[in-house]
Formats: sequence, C-alpha cells, structure tokens
Amino acid sequence: MAVGIKVGCITDEIGTPDFFHAFFSTVSANLEVNGWGTRFPILMGKLYQGRLEPNFADIAIMELRQIQRELCCLTPDKVVWDIESRSKLPPWGEEISPDIRSLGDYFITSTGRDLISTLIEALEDASTNLKSVLVVEY
Repeated sequence: MAVGIKVGCITDEIGTPDFFHAFFSTVSANLEVNGWGTRFPILMGKLYQGRLEPNFADIAIMELRQIQRELCCLTPDKVVWDIESRSKLPPWGEEISPDIRSLGDYFITSTGRDLISTLIEALEDASTNLKSVLVVEY
C-alpha cells in the first residue's frame, strides 16, 4: 500500500504510510517541543489528518518552508520513524546514502523526489486552483 498527495485529479506518490508518518514524527519530535501540532498546526493538524482545504494552503506552505530550514540544521541520526515508538528504526536502519547530510534532505519519495518539495508543489496547486489537498492510500 502507498500514500499519495492528491489535488484535483493529480496524485503524487509519497511512499508507505510508515514513511509518511515518519516525516511528521520527525518534525514533531525535533521541532515541536510542546507536542504534536503546537508550532505547525495546519500541517500537523489538518494535512496529516488527511484533508486540507485550499484556504489553508498558503499557511501550510509557510510552515513547510520553516520546517525545511530547521530540518537542514539537524543530522540524519535525529530521524524519528515513529513518535509513539521511538526505538523503531527505518527499514534501512542506519544505512543511508552519503548524499543525505541533514534531515532537510532525508525524506525522498518512492518516486525519487524530495518530499518537502513535493508537498509544497501540491499545496501551491491547491492554492492557485482552489482545490482541497487529500492524503490518499492506494
């Protein structure tokens, strides 16, 4: 099973549900000291729950850009695969590409694209075309 981000009739594949959850777990564990959604409520509270209305897209883009800036300052060993089970490791363990130098470039979709850039692109499309963003499993 895979997770995708859908705007209108376009779906961008992200990866497994665990991979998608890992991105949000990493953000919350490293950047939200007061808990899930306390700094990035639109992204963590609305998009992660599966649906983001177009009127929130621009705020979500700002949140993602801030997340990207901050993740670039953290080393890959700070990845949190599952915030509810911190000992859980990615399927590849600690064996990652030497090209990954920070958490800012750690999350690559199953199609080889940067996850944050993929999400920003979908959110920009939603904002421009006034369409909802959906997280879909297929």
